[in-house]
Amino acid sequence: MAAVRDFYEVLGVRKNATDDEIKKAYRKLARQYHPDRNPGDPSAEERFKEVGEAHDILSDPEKRKAYDQFGAGGGLRGGGFDPGAFRDYARDAGVDMTDFLSDLFGRVRGGAAPGSGGGRPRPERGADLETSVNLSFDDALSGAQLTIPVERDVTCATCHGSRAEPGTSPTVCPECEGRGVRTRNQGFFSMSETCPRCGGEGTIVEHPCHTCTGRGRVRRTKRYTIRIPAGVKDGARIRLPGRGGDGLAGGPPGDLYVRVNVAPSGLFVRRGDDFTVEVPITFPEAALGAEIEVPTPTGGRVRVRVPEGSGDGRTLRVRGHGAPRSDGSGDLLVRLRLQVPGDLTRAQREALERYANLDGGADARAELFR
Repeated sequence: MAAVRDFYEVLGVRKNATDDEIKKAYRKLARQYHPDRNPGDPSAEERFKEVGEAHDILSDPEKRKAYDQFGAGGGLRGGGFDPGAFRDYARDAGVDMTDFLSDLFGRVRGGAAPGSGGGRPRPERGADLETSVNLSFDDALSGAQLTIPVERDVTCATCHGSRAEPGTSPTVCPECEGRGVRTRNQGFFSMSETCPRCGGEGTIVEHPCHTCTGRGRVRRTKRYTIRIPAGVKDGARIRLPGRGGDGLAGGPPGDLYVRVNVAPSGLFVRRGDDFTVEVPITFPEAALGAEIEVPTPTGGRVRVRVPEGSGDGRTLRVRGHGAPRSDGSGDLLVRLRLQVPGDLTRAQREALERYANLDGGADARAELFR
């Protein structure tokens, strides 16, 4: 049986923390470990439940007072508990300690309170599923509609999720009498743990369904048509609620997560909603300025003015030619790359020599030696 952790440690707060500090710590941890942000991670799900239980106790002034006096100090951890003091506290404070103990020992261990099962299987949420799709650069930019196959667990058509062979039914677990939890008496307290025989279900399937072998679900492939939004980024994760595995005993279905892999472009590099493209320019265009044509991510062209005296690596921003987004589009960043000619004709060489003479022999590196 798992030990009860100190609830202040669970939330990461001091024992004299204010109500506001407890609330802030709970909200932060609940967001961090929420199942929607950690699909398929049982440790995160358990941590999420633990954080919720700690908040339930510490956010209630009377329960917190009782926990401070009898819980963290030793009584609930197996130390020297004083039943008389406990009864006196409950009587004087007018507190129903049954609710406190149910919160502390029943739900912390993930089981129902004794007597709550009644032999009926507990609703179980379906599993979250994840798949991936590969998109070309162009399809990611414009958006796409795809049909994808997904293997998922669906309710067994033979036993309708009961897990038992038709003509038979699950029987009440004799170990826990259908409660799903087993109770151990330890002095003043009754400690509950998940029943080891039925695994917390409260029922035993003696004659498993031949179709699903007692799982209540079978694996089937279903095809879904999904719409990929325009401008989707590489690695984006799209959530489709209710498209995961079927639940059991009336439990809700899980969700389907689609991870998008976008093929890189040979020309454009994406950062956020902006694209960068490197464009070569000649020495005269850089020195004198020019108007040049630049390719856009959508396959078009846009004219860009290169200011005179532009150096290699200068970046010009063309607004509205980046990736689509809800409030418009990102920008296209044009990075200029100066092309130095290798094989000069005689006329070109003479022209450059005349330019060098006109420059007066100025040393461009003189500042480096001062």
